[in-house]
Amino acid sequence: MSERIVTMQVAIAIWTEADLPLLHLSNAPEMVEHLGGPETEEQVKDRHRRYVALNGRDDGQMFSIVLQPGGEAVGTTGYWENVWQDETICETGWGAFPPYRGRGIAAAAVSAVIARVREAGRHRYLHAFPSTDNPASNAICRKLGFVFLGETAFEYPKGSFMHCNAWRFDLRGEQ
Repeated sequence: MSERIVTMQVAIAIWTEADLPLLHLSNAPEMVEHLGGPETEEQVKDRHRRYVALNGRDDGQMFSIVLQPGGEAVGTTGYWENVWQDETICETGWGAFPPYRGRGIAAAAVSAVIARVREAGRHRYLHAFPSTDNPASNAICRKLGFVFLGETAFEYPKGSFMHCNAWRFDLRGEQ
């Protein structure tokens, strides 16, 4: 009897002009149900411009999540600076497209982001703010070793506050 073992590898690829279609897929209702709902076409285009503008800077970077081999884009992730509790922090976020959820893809991509932020050496901590009603994203935080700081109101999108869990990852490994 012969068994076939398939190993999935996940890579993150720097966001480019060609990635605008990924933002359209990411703007589907099932992708943004925990983020305040879909954006307008102009908001999606503005977001894309901001993502591309991060290239070459040291305060953030957006990525497509890519399955290997084959190079199929299956989601998005990244990191950026933000202000929380009057302090500049480094924040991360992610989203795997529905057919690819539950396979460890987002966790693998966030692990790659953690490595990038750690390598950059600019921040001590990486923060994540998944909605309290998003069990999958909160599970990723637990799985990867983020420390739960508590519940918080977090402004997203601009002008709207969501009820989130605040998580923090110690990039020096000292939790």
